[in-house]
Amino acid sequence: MLASLAADFVVLIHFGFIVFVVAGGLLVLRWPRAAWVHLPAAAWGAAIVLLGGICPLTPLEQWLRHLAGEADYEGGFIDRYLMPVIYPVGLTRDVQVVLGVLVVGVNLVVYAIVRKRTSKRGAIG
Repeated sequence: MLASLAADFVVLIHFGFIVFVVAGGLLVLRWPRAAWVHLPAAAWGAAIVLLGGICPLTPLEQWLRHLAGEADYEGGFIDRYLMPVIYPVGLTRDVQVVLGVLVVGVNLVVYAIVRKRTSKRGAIG
């Protein structure tokens, strides 16, 4: 039971990290210092997707599920609503690359806006 709850918690962290990678640049529009956290997270997320890597949270979650005796993802809110977002059906390498490029592109636009705003005020932060 504890391992299953821990696995669900890892999925929540994973989902939150994905949201932060994709949309965290919007926080930087409001709080430019958030860039110090967002840029490394976005770089990591983009690198994992573009290079076809595996986020360390995935094997951690799988190990915890194995400890809990769970064979597959089934059951409650986490599995029904978050898992398809993190592990979508039909996710191919080409789709991963397109998603990675979109994430990088969106963040480049956001950071260009931040740079323009901060250059008018002086310095970032």
